[in-house]
Amino acid sequence: MSTESQITAFRDTFVRLRQSIGRVLVGQEEIVDGVLTAIFSGGHVLLEGVPGLGKTLLVRTLSDALDLGFSRVQFTPDLMPADILGTHLVMENADGRRRFEFQKGPVFAHLLLADEINRATPKTQSALLEAMQEGQVTAGGEVRPLPRPFFVLATQNPIDQEGTYPLPEAQLDRFFFKLLVRYPSRDELTEILNRTTEGSSATAERVLDRDTLMSLQALVRGVPIASHVKDYAVRLVLATHPGTPTAAAIATQYLRFGSSPRGAQVLVLAAKVRALTEGRFNVGFDDIAAVAPAALRHRLITNFEAEAEGMDPDRILARILPEVPRDVAVAL
Repeated sequence: MSTESQITAFRDTFVRLRQSIGRVLVGQEEIVDGVLTAIFSGGHVLLEGVPGLGKTLLVRTLSDALDLGFSRVQFTPDLMPADILGTHLVMENADGRRRFEFQKGPVFAHLLLADEINRATPKTQSALLEAMQEGQVTAGGEVRPLPRPFFVLATQNPIDQEGTYPLPEAQLDRFFFKLLVRYPSRDELTEILNRTTEGSSATAERVLDRDTLMSLQALVRGVPIASHVKDYAVRLVLATHPGTPTAAAIATQYLRFGSSPRGAQVLVLAAKVRALTEGRFNVGFDDIAAVAPAALRHRLITNFEAEAEGMDPDRILARILPEVPRDVAVAL
């Protein structure tokens, strides 16, 4: 298949997935695009928003549109790591002999919905660290690979913080994107009422199977990126490191820590997906800048001054982006 045919096939698949999800989920186009971008890049997503905005519905609808195994875990304070990973049970044979047998937990699925992940204790949250990074689970001294592809889509409520446990930075860094789910507009809310209060229901059309998805993921990684565009992603990440020669002034003022190298990896991969969705087989500066908020907002640690002045990571990034020159000659 020619490169142009591959680009067209990718773009058509992306659009069909977006339309299939849109049959069930009203609005939230930016969130849908962000989740699909992460999936085609092989990354995990953290969805943050108040209850009732369709976060769980989005993940369920996505599982319908993708021919992948799906499981859901409702995170609660009493949830244990074994409830996610699985545990060894004593089984009895027909002849009365007993043996230990590993019973897989819900993490052994292609698509795992971790609902209200910040309601579980850090011990349970950390059970996902190895799964998210390595695609495997270690239990009972044995390493067990997870199905491929494997995605975690986690949700959390930013308002009700009583009885919650904020995700540690090491786990936040393993999420490809952090997407902020906004309130629906007036027209969208009207459409939600039309769909949910008049007895009609829609289902998502199945668009993509496992093998096709993995081939498209391979296509994403094959998209070329020029050295000066890649350098822009590097300089953007370095600009978030406070107190360094490459730091933006606002980063030094409001940040304690900047983005990790994973942030630069995410910028490049997400920009490749964006380029393909726009029919291009090369990455541009605008692609990097467009994905920067979702890729970096959860990787910036603000200081007390930022909290006192209401400077959140998005506002800081909005100030950093114009400070990082795109022209290599200017940067040098």
